[in-house]
Parts: sequence; C-alpha cells; structure tokens
Amino acid sequence: MVARWEHKTRGLTNFFGSAHTACYSLGFLIILLNVYRSHSFTEAMRKQPKLELLESAEAFYSGLALLGIGSLFVFSSYYALGFTGTFLGDHFGILKKQKVTGFPFNIMDNPMYWGSTANYLGITVM
Repeated sequence: MVARWEHKTRGLTNFFGSAHTACYSLGFLIILLNVYRSHSFTEAMRKQPKLELLESAEAFYSGLALLGIGSLFVFSSYYALGFTGTFLGDHFGILKKQKVTGFPFNIMDNPMYWGSTANYLGITVM
C-alpha cells in the first residue's frame, strides 16, 4: 500500500528529497519488520506441540535442505536485483536498465517468494 501510494503521490520522495533515499528508508523499515516477523514466527513455532515424526534426524536435515534451497533463491534474487530492485524501487521510479533474466529468474518466476516460502517451511520442519 505504501509503495502504491508513493507511486501515485511521490509523498516519500518529496519528504526525503530523493527517490533513492526514500527507497532505502522504506527498504530498511521492511527489513526491520521482516526481522520482527521472523522472530515472531520462530517463537510461535517453538510453542506448538511437535509431531514425533518430526523429531528425527531425517526431518531436521530435510528442513535444513529446504532452508538452504530457499536461502539460495532469496540471496541470488537479491544479488540479481540489488537493493532498490528488491525493495520496491520501481515504485520510486528507479528501474533496472534491462529485465533481469539470469539465475534464478531463468529457472522460475518469483524466486524470492518461493525461496521465502521454502525458508519458512524448512524452519517449520526443523
């Protein structure tokens, strides 16, 4: 909602005086909120009853594998897009010169979303 509002009004750009400063500020806020969400998710998972099936080394290593694959997709997406490409720079008028088509975007659409999903699933199984 904030990014759409920015795209329509340029309110953050005007407030910060620069599209890049506004984008970096919003990106930093998103990172802080993500840390809080991840902490809350982990704490909620710790308080849940556990299945005996998941109390095995196989389940732990399966979760670890999902976490590794998810992290690969998330970090490689970030590397390919950069900070402003990852954190809504297009809504601030900050565009890449060309469409990103390299890894992991040559394997799937939305690799950062799939990677985040794999990360949370991996943590859940672990």
